[in-house]
Amino acid sequence: MPIIADDKDWTWVLHKPCPECGFEPATVNPATVSGTVLDMLPRWRTVLERPGAEVRPDDSTWSPLEYACHVRDVFSLFEQRLHLMLGEDGARFANWDQDQAAIDGGYATADPATVAAELEAEGRRVAASFAGVTEGQWPRTGTRSNGSEFTVLTFSRYFMHDVVHHLHDVKG
Repeated sequence: MPIIADDKDWTWVLHKPCPECGFEPATVNPATVSGTVLDMLPRWRTVLERPGAEVRPDDSTWSPLEYACHVRDVFSLFEQRLHLMLGEDGARFANWDQDQAAIDGGYATADPATVAAELEAEGRRVAASFAGVTEGQWPRTGTRSNGSEFTVLTFSRYFMHDVVHHLHDVKG
C-alpha cells in the first residue's frame, strides 16, 4: 500500500527544536555533521539487523528498511547538493520526489544487508564531504526547487534533522 506523501515544509527546523525527535538546530554546523553521521551508522546497521525490519508498523508508515533506504538516498542527494553549493554561485537544486524515489528504488523489497552496506558507504561519503567544508564556505547558498534558500550552515542543519528524525522514527 502506498504511503500518503508528506507535504509539510520542514524548514522550520532550521530555527527551533523539533518536538518529535528532540533535534536542536543550534547545535549543528558543517563541522559537527561528519562525527554525528559516523556515530549514527552503527545504529542504522542495528535497525536493519532487527527481525521484521521490512515490516511496516501500519499502513501509513514506512518500515525501518524503507526509512533506511530513504536515509541512504538522503546521504547521496545531500552530498551532491553540498558539492553544488560549494562549486557554483547560487546553486539550484532539482526537485526530488522522495515518495517516487521509494517506489522506483524498490525500498519495500530491498535486501536489508545490502542496504546496510550502501547506507554505510553513502554515510561515510557525505561525512567526508562535510568534514572538508571550511568555515569560510558556510555562507555559500543553494535554492531548492520550491524556492527554499539555504546556506551551507542551514543546509547542514536541515540535513541532520532529516537523519536524526528518521532514526527516531525507527527507534534506533
